[in-house]
Amino acid sequence: MLKPSVKLKAGCLSMLYEDGNIRYISTSRNELVRMIYSAVRDREWLTIKPVITDENIETSADSFRITYNCRYHSDEIDFSACYSIEGFADNTLVFSFEGEALKTFEKSRIGFCVLHPAEDFAGKHCIIAHSDGTEETLTFPVYIYPDQPFLDIRSMKWNNNDIVSSLVFSGDIFETEDQRNWTDDSYKTYCTPQSLPCPAKILKGEKTGQRIELKVETGIVNSPGDNDEIKISISPERSFDMPLVGIGRSTRAAAITENEIGLLRNIGFDHYRVDLFLFNTDWRAEAGKAADEAANMSFPLELALFFDENFARQSDEFAAWIADRKPAVAFINLFHRSEAATPDWLTDHLAPRLKQILPKVKIACGTNANFAQLNGSFPSSDLVDQICYSIHPQEHASDNSTLVENLRAQLDSVLSARHYSAGKDILVSPVTIQRRFNANIEYFETVKHHDSMPSQVDSRQMSLFCAGWTAGSLKYLGEAGVKGVTYFETAGERGIVQGDFNSRWPSDFKAARGMIFPVYHLFYLLLNDKSFKIVSSGSDHPLQADSIFLSDGKRYKAIVVNFTVSKQNVIFHGFSGEFRIKRLDADTFADAATDSKWSDKNWQNRSGNTDLLELEPFSVSFIEGKI
Repeated sequence: MLKPSVKLKAGCLSMLYEDGNIRYISTSRNELVRMIYSAVRDREWLTIKPVITDENIETSADSFRITYNCRYHSDEIDFSACYSIEGFADNTLVFSFEGEALKTFEKSRIGFCVLHPAEDFAGKHCIIAHSDGTEETLTFPVYIYPDQPFLDIRSMKWNNNDIVSSLVFSGDIFETEDQRNWTDDSYKTYCTPQSLPCPAKILKGEKTGQRIELKVETGIVNSPGDNDEIKISISPERSFDMPLVGIGRSTRAAAITENEIGLLRNIGFDHYRVDLFLFNTDWRAEAGKAADEAANMSFPLELALFFDENFARQSDEFAAWIADRKPAVAFINLFHRSEAATPDWLTDHLAPRLKQILPKVKIACGTNANFAQLNGSFPSSDLVDQICYSIHPQEHASDNSTLVENLRAQLDSVLSARHYSAGKDILVSPVTIQRRFNANIEYFETVKHHDSMPSQVDSRQMSLFCAGWTAGSLKYLGEAGVKGVTYFETAGERGIVQGDFNSRWPSDFKAARGMIFPVYHLFYLLLNDKSFKIVSSGSDHPLQADSIFLSDGKRYKAIVVNFTVSKQNVIFHGFSGEFRIKRLDADTFADAATDSKWSDKNWQNRSGNTDLLELEPFSVSFIEGKI
C-alpha cells in the first residue's frame, strides 16, 4: 500500500512528497514544476521500480530535508543509490544522489528527470544555458514536437505569470523532450542525451551522481489557503459532435458468448475493432469469427489490417474474403508489421483496391503504437481519409496521479495530429489503461496466454477509477473534436465486463464470473442517446475532480468524477429546476457489479440547484436534467 502524500513548504513554495518523488511545486496557484524524480531504465526502456529504505523526513514551517536509500533490482539490473532532497526558506530546492552499480549491466537511463506542466508552459520562452557557457532563448512547443526542443542544458530559466524560476544541473548533460508524444502531459528534462549510444554498459562498482537546484527568484507571493471547493464551469458556446465510440475484440482465448453479446449489444457501440494479421495462415478463421460476433452485436467492423512484404497477395486474399462474407465495415486501418507508421507506398497500393470493394469505407493510416511513432512521419498520401494512433497512459509511470495528469495530453495529441495532417479526421484506436506492447521493439501485440497475469492487464480495469479515467479520456478527446475512438475490449480482464468466465488470475485480478465493471455503466449512460453533443467544461482542480458535460439543446447530462481517495466538494454552476442523480461509488459498487440494468434504476429526483456536490472517493456521479 502506498504511503499518503506529505505536504511540504520551502519558503513560499508548496509541494507534495510521494515515494521518493516531489510533485506539484507551486506558489499562489502557479504550478512551476510538475514533478522531479529519479529513474533507472533498462536496455528496453522499461522502468525499474525501486525499493525505498531508511527514509527520513524532517520538516519545519518553511523548510525540509528528506533522505532515503533506493535499490533498483531486476533480472538484468542491480543499482543502489542514496538520495537527499532539501527545501530552504529562500524558495530553493536541492536534489542530489550518489549511486553505485552492484553488477555489470546495460541501461538506457539513470538519473533525475524534471517534468514541466504542458498546459502552463506551451508557447512560453525559456533561456537555456549550454555546457560551453553560451545562452539562447527557446520556446516550449505548442504542437507536440517530434524531436528534443532543448539540447545540451546546463541551466534553464523561465517566467510563469511573473514568477521567474531557474534550474541548474550538474553530474550529466541534460536535454528536454515533449512527453505528450506518449500522452504524458508534460515536457521532460532528463539526463544523458539521446545522441549518445544507447543502451550503455555500466560496470560493477561504477559510481555516478547528480545534483539539481531549483530556485524561484522573483515575483513571489504568499500561497492562498487551501480551498475546500472545486469549481467546474460550463462553456455552452463551445460544443462538439459526440465521436464514434467503438469497442475492441477480446484477446482472451475463449470465444465471446451469447450472454456477453447481449450485454454489449445494449450499449450501442459504433464499431468493433478486430486486428487481422494477414501474414498469418489462420487469419481467415479469426476474421470469420469476428465478423459473426460483430453481426450478432449489430456493430460494423473496424478492421486493423497488418501486412508484410507480401502485401500485394495479401490484399487480393482479403478482397476475396470481403467479397465472400460481405461484412459491414466502418473503418480499415492500414499497418505494415515492420514499419512504425504506415508508409505512403503501402497506402497508395492498397487504398484503391479497398475502395473498389468497399466504396464507403474510411481508410485510416498512422500507427498502431503511440503518437510518438507517428510524429515526424505523418502519412501524406491523398488516399488517406483519417489519421490513427493509439493511447495508453503508462509509458513512464503507473500511479493513479500520473494516469490522471496524462488525460489532458490526449486533447493535445488530437490537435497536433490534425495540425500536422492538414486537418484530416482523427481516429484514436485503441485507448487502453495499460500498454499493449513495447513500441521500442515492436509495433503490434502478439497475444500470449500466460499462467501469471501479463503486463497488458491492469487490475484497475474493473475499478471505479477506470470508469472515472475513461470519462476524462472521452471528455478531452471529444473536446478536441476527435472523429472516432475505440476503447478497451469486450469481455475478460481487459474488457468492460468479466463475462461468463472466472478471472484467469484471481489472486491479482479479483473479478468474479459475471461481474459488470463500472466502465460498462459509464458507456451505457453516455451512448444510449446519440443526439447529445459534448459541451466544453473545465475544472479549476482537474487532477482532483473533473466532468464531461453533454447536451442536445434541451436536456443535459453531466458526469462528475472524483479521482482521489478523499471526499471532494464541487461547485457545479448552471443547473436549476428538476434533475435526477445517481452515484457509482463504494456503496453502490456491489449492486452495479451484479446488475447490468443498474444504470436504469434508483435515480434520485431533485429540484433546485446542483451548485454544491459532495463526491465520495473515486466516485462517478451521473446527473440528468432539462436546460
